[in-house]
Amino acid sequence: MDIDLLVKRSRIVSRIRSFFDALGFVEVETPVRIAAPAPETNIDCPPVATGGFLRASPELQMKKLLAAGMDKIYQIGPCFRDGEKGSRHNPEFTMIEWYRRESSYRDIMDDTKNLVAALLEEFSPEREVSFRELKVREAYLKFAGWDPWVDGDHDRFDFDMATKIEPAIKEMGGGVFLVDYPPWAASLSRLRGDVAERWELYWDGVELANCFSELNDPSEQLKRFESAREERRESGESDYPIDTEFIDSVSAMGPAAGVALGIDRLVMALLGVREISDVRVCG
Repeated sequence: MDIDLLVKRSRIVSRIRSFFDALGFVEVETPVRIAAPAPETNIDCPPVATGGFLRASPELQMKKLLAAGMDKIYQIGPCFRDGEKGSRHNPEFTMIEWYRRESSYRDIMDDTKNLVAALLEEFSPEREVSFRELKVREAYLKFAGWDPWVDGDHDRFDFDMATKIEPAIKEMGGGVFLVDYPPWAASLSRLRGDVAERWELYWDGVELANCFSELNDPSEQLKRFESAREERRESGESDYPIDTEFIDSVSAMGPAAGVALGIDRLVMALLGVREISDVRVCG
């Protein structure tokens, strides 16, 4: 580990807090051990011997706070994923998530641009602040030669994302928002026609954030969860129970949007660091 980088990381996290505090967001804290993670393929939460799981994200718990009446909230804290270890991955990592009621993924995009610009200005002033948008359909037609709206092949989509789309995004440099996903890749986002209101932010080709205009239809949310559970079972992954409290609460959120952004990767991008172990204490 590098002590100087850890000190800079601390300053960056403090600056992130002040950014959201100045916008009137309320910092919240939700449980790290949860009974029912969101069932997503390729994301595995470590089980706890005494019951439950370590969270991969505070998403469901934060959305319950929106449903209970909170307006603008953020949380910075530890998250966990089994089977993820490498130069940009660690089984334990730090995430910031923030959510707004009466908002869309476009509002969260503005927040994100302003946050990254403020951090670059303070911690990496020599770097140019640039953002561009690339629609998912355009990306696959141009760089992979097929249309995910016509084919809908999940495995091909993921393979080409890693081998064709993300390398092309890296060549673009700077910040790239990959915007508007096919409906079958909506995850927890709401649909606008045949488009899922979802984006992911890449910086110099490294994925930093995943954002949704939040789905607030309980029957559709339950349907998606059950479909994801079936996919997990078919692929031999562990099954998760349904968080029925979350399902019952989603309609009370109203129009809302939120994002998950990896703090460790953001710090790496700001400081030009290649190894996650340089900017956090890894076990």
